[in-house]
Amino acid sequence: MTIYGSALFLVAILALGLLSWRRRDRHRDAKAWKDLIATAGPPAGVFDAAMIRDLPGPAQAFFRYTIAEGTPLYTAAEIEMDGELGFGSREKPGYKPMRARQVLAPPNGLVWQLKSGAFSGSDGLTPGASWTRFWLFGLIPVVRVGGTPDHQRSAFGRVVAEGAFWVPASLLPGRAVLWEPVDEFTARAVVSSGDYRQAIDISVADDGQPSRVVIQRWSNENPAKTFREQPFGGYLSEFRDFCGYRLPTRVEGGNLIGTKDYFPFYKAKVTGVRFPG
Repeated sequence: MTIYGSALFLVAILALGLLSWRRRDRHRDAKAWKDLIATAGPPAGVFDAAMIRDLPGPAQAFFRYTIAEGTPLYTAAEIEMDGELGFGSREKPGYKPMRARQVLAPPNGLVWQLKSGAFSGSDGLTPGASWTRFWLFGLIPVVRVGGTPDHQRSAFGRVVAEGAFWVPASLLPGRAVLWEPVDEFTARAVVSSGDYRQAIDISVADDGQPSRVVIQRWSNENPAKTFREQPFGGYLSEFRDFCGYRLPTRVEGGNLIGTKDYFPFYKAKVTGVRFPG
């Protein structure tokens, strides 16, 4: 075999290995997706206003707006979205079109599968595991992080925050969710799951429509690249009805929300929501 032939052979072997690696990622995503739906299980009853009568006023308004009386209490949702992602900074956001699909099952986890130009992959959290795995052209691994306590804690914060967007039944009061007042238009839920505990502030308009969701997320998205608690969240708008739930179809969010350094790197337009089971 010539040197040229040997080089082609090695390139082919490398390409096959990378394709196999990418297929394994997809298989793991699919398994995690299925497991999260199974973990959520069937609806645990239906919504009754008596469930929220002892909550702070803004929390009662949030639930009355987002869940119709008698609606099955789903704790998992499958969401389709498109929109823009910012790959740069506040000063130079570098927005690119994106399309994504997601299963969200608070507090157990999520799988978010993204495609943005040549960039694709997934973020995920399941009980005991977390990951961020992204590829260029479906062949070149460019981001491979996860599995550490810091990464899992950060992913849990995202799950809780997005639960307020699209799975409001996950925040109904119970042993794992406690509510407390903040001000006239904001209430705070504290969500516990295993070793994790996350507070989430939900602000509502006069009619109860949630307008902003903020958490103190464990994150290293800062100039020091050091994990610390910092504001993260989103602004919600363009609500639509989905099977008894009134949910936002426009979400703009990012790190350091409410500060001068806020960068809304995530601008999503929801195109579909379904509740498995």
